[in-house]
Amino acid sequence: MTNPVRVALAGEALIDLIASPNGSFTPCLGGAVYNLARALSRQDVGAMYLNPLSSDRFGRLLAQQLHHDGVQLAYPTLVQEVTSLAVVNLDHTGHPDYAFYREGVADRKISANSLQTACAALPHLDIVCTGALALDARDQHHYLPWLKSQKEAGRWVVVDANLRPSVMPDLASYQAAIHQALALADIIKVSDEDLTHLGIQGATPLECAQHFLNHTSAKLLVLTLGEQGAWLISSAGIRCFGRETVHLAIADTVGAGDSFLAGLLAALLKQNFDISSEQAIQQLLRHAIASASLCVQETGCVPPSWDQAHAWAISHPLIF
Repeated sequence: MTNPVRVALAGEALIDLIASPNGSFTPCLGGAVYNLARALSRQDVGAMYLNPLSSDRFGRLLAQQLHHDGVQLAYPTLVQEVTSLAVVNLDHTGHPDYAFYREGVADRKISANSLQTACAALPHLDIVCTGALALDARDQHHYLPWLKSQKEAGRWVVVDANLRPSVMPDLASYQAAIHQALALADIIKVSDEDLTHLGIQGATPLECAQHFLNHTSAKLLVLTLGEQGAWLISSAGIRCFGRETVHLAIADTVGAGDSFLAGLLAALLKQNFDISSEQAIQQLLRHAIASASLCVQETGCVPPSWDQAHAWAISHPLIF
């Protein structure tokens, strides 16, 4: 039985061409929003991907994986435009560096009206998500009106900044577009690197994040610090930090942030959006970190199920 759609996601779906030491490239299904859709569905959250996919070989593979994971497609008919590509080089820590090829591609063939129409047909929709490459200034005439309409409809807006400044042609316009999207968010996810790229001032990443949250209308800000853990900061003044106590056998970090966010949102839905206490926020953080920890021990983006993340969280207590 298909879960009713509670989260709708709009943004990139692409192929990561991951470089190997011998100079060859391994194609992997990816894209931050695409990964997040898969990760949510694997955690038993009804999810719909709102962007079109290509009828080329890569697009068919992307669609097949979404179907396999239980993600519903707003546009099940594949389109002629080609699939986005990302060339990914991994450093010695497994951290990825990207170059993107995204002109005339399938996942950018959207409009504000198409996104709004798809969401209007979802009676159980609670959350909409976007971020990463969807924050390209050249696409904001599509995404911003959609986000505004969803916020006005009472849905929670989630924006994962996930900046890629090196591949944007106009950095100032890109930063402005990101700030416009984040201004509409109920939940903001940023990394310490994102805060640096956004020019947020502060002596520490936490101070930067708090300063940033204070100048938005968001209910919750997520600050990820890679292996050093993560903070959840609420607009009510609650701060929770958590990190793993064990050393992880990291294969790579592709999809880790997406799995983290999926774990957080899955737990938030189970808690009926309760972020009113430190205990409630710790529960979100515990499940989110467990979800990311399991992902980084796999090659490529392999998000865990709810049961797998829950079991990991129980058997691997965090440092709070």
